Amino acid sequence: MTAVRVSARKVSEQLGERLKQARLNRNITQEQVARQIGISRRTVINAEKGQVTLENLVAILQVLGLASQLDSFLPAQPLSPVQLMKLQGARRQRASGQGESEGADEGVREEPTW
Repeated sequence: MTAVRVSARKVSEQLGERLKQARLNRNITQEQVARQIGISRRTVINAEKGQVTLENLVAILQVLGLASQLDSFLPAQPLSPVQLMKLQGARRQRASGQGESEGADEGVREEPTW
């Protein structure tokens, strides 16, 4: 295994331990957490070992009253100037001069066919 993989595993295990300690501090059983979320007790046990899906982690944090901590963990990221430009698309720089011809009926518009 690579060093990054081992490090990620260790971090996951530490987060699992913190999750377990937060549950114990609130005097809530694994069964109670599982029942409130609608998952199995085994899933809670695995979460406390650091093996959890993101969705279940968030749900457990909500039950423990810790979901607000997620903002500190991973704050919202602003868009980079490059991303902003991509989202804006190509802006027109000048008129093409190929609009309606002078002889067109003014004020008469066809209804869109959508």
